[in-house]
Amino acid sequence: MSAPKNSIQRSLLVTSAILVSTALTAPVALAAPGPSSTPSSKPSAGSSADPSKSSTKSPSKSASKSASKKPAKGPEAAPPAGMSTVGGTRLGRAGTQVNLASGVPVLPKDLSARSWIVADAESGEVLAAHNAHWRLAPASTLKMLFADTLLPKWPGSTKHRVEPSDLAGTGPGSSMVGIKEDETYTVHDLWLGVFLRSGNDAVRVLSAMNKGLGNTVREMNEHAEELQALDTVVVSPDGYDAEGQVSSAYDLTLIARSGLQKKDFREYASTVRADFPGETKKNKKGRKVRESFEIQNTNRLLSGDYDVPVYEGIAGVKNGNTTNAGATFTGVAEQDGRVLLVTVMNPRKKESNGVYKETARLFDWGFEAVGKVDPVGELVPPRSAVQAGARPSAGASPGEAGGAGEGVPGAAGTRPVASAAAGSGAGGVGTALAVTGGVLVLLVGGAFLVNRRWPLPDLVRRRPRP
Repeated sequence: MSAPKNSIQRSLLVTSAILVSTALTAPVALAAPGPSSTPSSKPSAGSSADPSKSSTKSPSKSASKSASKKPAKGPEAAPPAGMSTVGGTRLGRAGTQVNLASGVPVLPKDLSARSWIVADAESGEVLAAHNAHWRLAPASTLKMLFADTLLPKWPGSTKHRVEPSDLAGTGPGSSMVGIKEDETYTVHDLWLGVFLRSGNDAVRVLSAMNKGLGNTVREMNEHAEELQALDTVVVSPDGYDAEGQVSSAYDLTLIARSGLQKKDFREYASTVRADFPGETKKNKKGRKVRESFEIQNTNRLLSGDYDVPVYEGIAGVKNGNTTNAGATFTGVAEQDGRVLLVTVMNPRKKESNGVYKETARLFDWGFEAVGKVDPVGELVPPRSAVQAGARPSAGASPGEAGGAGEGVPGAAGTRPVASAAAGSGAGGVGTALAVTGGVLVLLVGGAFLVNRRWPLPDLVRRRPRP
């Protein structure tokens, strides 16, 4: 570290010590912060709802409350005036949020998605966003939460014989990997089916292994709350259109970031092609044989397509598409030591592979802008990480100087600590302490951001490409 930086750091430490002393000795009347509501808007269910949704609704309080609200109708419905402020007050605003300044590239002009976000996967800084907390149908991007919740349950070598009941209730028109009843699969096979082919049949089998759909949905909702993905309500674990099932670009990015901490999640998400077990049949000699067939990843930035090249440095994560959700996608890519996450939900411009093209343009912008643009918010850490480590003051503005998410100390939606009312005799001291608190929050928040950087050591380890 250079001498000027050392000098600045020492000055800040001295200043913080003086301010702490002042804060502890000066009298002041404080108004306790209180939580604020975060109005939401949700899309309508698809043309065909999940037949099993009545048995898979989460019993959690937050899920039932959210599902009771009326969803937004129509593809052109506007985002709600007030959205969640988890990660920063600007992330709760409608429209595009970005700090353009000299040297910062201009955002792509041909973006049509209802919601999107660009974030640094490791530092958690949100570089730019558009309707980040708009609650929309997630489609199969919700399988990222399914995987992040269930992956630790079994070793990949665990075997399971599929019962007819395991596949019951799979929605009509679902994406399938081709699982057959009375055949045995390893957990590794099943996860390849989930990630590469977005197989709802694989999700159903894994859910059956996890004590059923209802238990799986409950655990997914609980895990979403732990991640502070509070826009998310799970009704069907595979992301199939279901009444009240929603997430947001912000939440999907949080979920992907959590999943990418797991080595097996990174492996499955970055696999381009694999062999999948087929059906056992008798050959010409009357012997029973079980052949395999090849499956390819439907993430077009990873596998490529006729009009979409493989994106440089891409390493996952998950795509989705349903009648209700439209196209959705969360991707992670690494270039020159920088790792970015981009989530795009429901582009309104109808073009082939539009969700991937808009994601690629946002990646291009992000890699050019990172290190130059001031963030507009942050990806908050899980609740357990907040509780275990140093926390910012309860007066921290969320997403600014390390504010945490809703429902925890320093949560988004809490109000800054107020000074004494004018005329109380303590107004001057109260104002000074309000400034003091802000400086302390900045100092504590800076350490908080550094301490929760999440490196992704083998992110770019990928399977052979087509």
